[in-house]
Amino acid sequence: MTMKVYSEVLGNMNLSNEWKEKLADADIDYIFLDQWTAQKSRFLGKGTSGKEYPIALARHSQVADGDIVEYNPETKKAVVLKIELSPVLVVDLGGISKSNPEEIIRISLELGHAIGNQHWPAVVKGTKVYVPLTVDKKVMMSVMETHHIEGITYDFQKGVEIIPYLAPHEIRRLFGGAGHESHSHEHDHGHIVHYHEHEHTHDHHHPHADPGEGYSC
Repeated sequence: MTMKVYSEVLGNMNLSNEWKEKLADADIDYIFLDQWTAQKSRFLGKGTSGKEYPIALARHSQVADGDIVEYNPETKKAVVLKIELSPVLVVDLGGISKSNPEEIIRISLELGHAIGNQHWPAVVKGTKVYVPLTVDKKVMMSVMETHHIEGITYDFQKGVEIIPYLAPHEIRRLFGGAGHESHSHEHDHGHIVHYHEHEHTHDHHHPHADPGEGYSC
């Protein structure tokens, strides 16, 4: 018997009141996804029931926490994706935006020095710098406190709360590559930076391939 392939997202139970009502008394089989799998558009998910679900969404699709891939109104059964993302350290430089240029440069370089010493990748959006969790949260906070950089604020935020503000390639940078690309550079028109303080040369790579080729558990 051929296994059904799930190729579309019907809606999202976290974002739609209509779906929240539909699923209020539904029997939901949750597929829990880790950070790496959540970046893929094709994978073999396993529900809490133990059943396997081949997911094959459109190329470059970005799944979100609460996405519904199956719903049967007659049996009141649904299949929903649940994403377990690590927290993200969010550093906000908005407080120095009106400072003089020399001050902005100095503080930005100090932050780059702090991040670079730890080999932490970072995504820059507006006045905020998003740093993925690569070590224990207490260690990351200790590093920031030790450098005591003036004019900035920082704290951890839930990964699922960060997702809406990021482009797909930035999401992959924060959640798909943390712990896997600590010695690589990835540049995209100045929005993604990875600080290093080595004098020797690093190879640069610019990944364009969809990380979701083929199914994986």
